[in-house]
Amino acid sequence: MDKLSLFGLLLGLAAILGGQVLEGGHVASLIQPTALFIVFGGTMGAVLLQNPLHVFRRALSMVKWVWLPPRINHKQTLDQVIQWSQLSRREGLLALENHIPGIKDEFTRNGLQLLVDGADPERIRELLDVEIGSYEDELRQAAKVWESAGGYSPTIGILGAVMGLIHVMENLSDPTKLGPGIAVAFVATIYGVGLANLIFLPIAGKLKYYIARQVMAREMLVDGLVGIALGDNPRIIESRLRGYLR
Repeated sequence: MDKLSLFGLLLGLAAILGGQVLEGGHVASLIQPTALFIVFGGTMGAVLLQNPLHVFRRALSMVKWVWLPPRINHKQTLDQVIQWSQLSRREGLLALENHIPGIKDEFTRNGLQLLVDGADPERIRELLDVEIGSYEDELRQAAKVWESAGGYSPTIGILGAVMGLIHVMENLSDPTKLGPGIAVAFVATIYGVGLANLIFLPIAGKLKYYIARQVMAREMLVDGLVGIALGDNPRIIESRLRGYLR
């Protein structure tokens, strides 16, 4: 579990709520269900309008990466490629065919199959780069869902504030309704800016980081497979792939 992400979220909330208390205010005054409904509901509505359903679903499924990061082991990829390189150097490329059924990752399996089939090194890189590009684009589209939510949220918060002020103006003759209307107006702005800068945009940034790490792992694998196809010495392949680990 990524404890730093959880700590960061709690620290941000504590700073805001603590500042409210230190200024002599009450935490309860920041709890406005109406304002939250306007901001969160309006933001999600705008996001759903912008994105296809399958992209939105993927964005929701990727949120867990913030606290439970995907397993990306570049060292394991390096060791695996070096093992294949040494085996192919001793026994030939066909000796790698026995390793294909045991590989769970479809991308790795496809790459190794191309290598065993004797595909041209440049052809291997070309085909696998297309897969990488498609994979990266799909994940980045999902990450942009949260990025767009961070853009819409403050604007929806301002919209909620205007609605609250309209409610206040309509009830100037009734002082009992002025307080709740003003509260909704100001708290809606806080919710809009707070959700954007404490939740949505940080989530998008963290997802982009892990996407970049996964793409780099695939590029590393492609580089290794092309090196094997070219017949490079295992030490040369290892030296080149260790550049990714730095």
